[in-house]
Amino acid sequence: MSGSGGALPPLLLLLVALLGAPLDAPAAGQPVGEDACRPVRAAFQVLQPGAKWVPESPVPGSDLQVCIPKGSTCCSRKMEEKYQATARLNLEQVLQSASMELKFLVIQNAAVFQGKRWGWSGHAVGGGEAFEIVVRHARNFTNSMFRTHYQNMGPRALKFVGELFTDVSLYILGSDISVNDMINEFFDSLFPLVYSHLINPGFPDPSVEMTECLRAARRDLRVFGNYPKMMMTQVSKSLQATRVFLQALNLGIEVINTTDHLKFSKDCGRGLLKMWYCSHCQGLLLAKPCATYCGAVMHGCLAGVGEIDKHWQEYIGSLEGLTKGMHGIYDMEHVLLNLFSLVREAIVYVQKNDGKLSTAIGRLCGHAQQRQYRSANYPEDLFLDKKVLKVTHTEQEETLSSRRRELITKLKSHSSFYSSLPEYICSHSSAVQNDTLCWNGQEVVERYSPQNTRNGAKPQSGNHEVKMKGPEPVISQIIDKLKHINQV
Repeated sequence: MSGSGGALPPLLLLLVALLGAPLDAPAAGQPVGEDACRPVRAAFQVLQPGAKWVPESPVPGSDLQVCIPKGSTCCSRKMEEKYQATARLNLEQVLQSASMELKFLVIQNAAVFQGKRWGWSGHAVGGGEAFEIVVRHARNFTNSMFRTHYQNMGPRALKFVGELFTDVSLYILGSDISVNDMINEFFDSLFPLVYSHLINPGFPDPSVEMTECLRAARRDLRVFGNYPKMMMTQVSKSLQATRVFLQALNLGIEVINTTDHLKFSKDCGRGLLKMWYCSHCQGLLLAKPCATYCGAVMHGCLAGVGEIDKHWQEYIGSLEGLTKGMHGIYDMEHVLLNLFSLVREAIVYVQKNDGKLSTAIGRLCGHAQQRQYRSANYPEDLFLDKKVLKVTHTEQEETLSSRRRELITKLKSHSSFYSSLPEYICSHSSAVQNDTLCWNGQEVVERYSPQNTRNGAKPQSGNHEVKMKGPEPVISQIIDKLKHINQV
């Protein structure tokens, strides 16, 4: 008999009796007496209120399929079904309890960095602060720059600034908008405003035709110098890194959510029933499973989950590497919070080349009234303004960067989460840790004989407690996604 151990010595029968209904020495494990099933009925009705499937007295149990008795039993076939459903629910609840700390960690940080609130089901339920704080600060810095240095342009420039940062937010959240397109559109829209206020101040607003010509001339004449290209490079690299980081966090939530709601195999259900409830059929209501036996059952039930372990550890390593690389132009906070400076320098570049630009624009778009005076808002306090704003930037950057580092540190403490699940569940389900005087699925034994309990589906071929065919399709899909994100 698999893992059965020796029969109980007579001196231990008294101790066993304390675990449940009395056992007779000749046929240990059989409930005896007319009232032997009364405690079983009471316990069962706690699980199934009002249920009447418990026999009044011990029965042969010839219809049982899992909790097969050596003699009489206090269980019916219907009780087996209910017990098995309860056992499956028990495992799902313990799994969810095991992952609660890890799940909260990932969900909380996804909210911080992405701007979504997540429900415990693992689905987004609404917007939040998160990275929008950075985007909002960056937008406010840029708006402040226009209000401070270009008051006449300010109100109209705010519209273009708002559109730019809206596109930035959408891109981070997964929109397929092109970074180059959003930045080109910003400078295309900005140049007619710069032309009419700084190159030809006092001149009437350009017509629609003139505006379109100025938009086209912006690229042909490279009126903002190399600044648009610099912005494209920095924004593209930083947002792409942020996007991958957020995709990785979202995948982490998906992995945990998937393993929290697994559909266990028929063999697993039978194994759980034997381990947690077949003892009730013998009147042993307080019998506890042997820890090693529990481990064998859990390794069998969770063999597919065990296949995730290697890829989960690689996932955390990849996330750590990505986080370490998110600095300089790969750091969204650093880039976005300094965009106002690039925009400012781009406008200054136009002002410094206004003579050549005015002549070139006159050739391309028709003669326009030459400006009569230099803009009163030509900056002299740019250095001080950047210094003030830089302080706010540094504080924000340090805060979010430290959050990333803190996340990785905590995630690394969960790197063996999936490989340690069987042991966690058994240690939290009242298993007898020293394998003595415990339930082995068929009877209470003096000592349990260990079986093969290595992780993964393949090593479980020698596990006689629960047969395992291999990872479920949903587990295979999760593993494929982890492989993909680990290669990005």
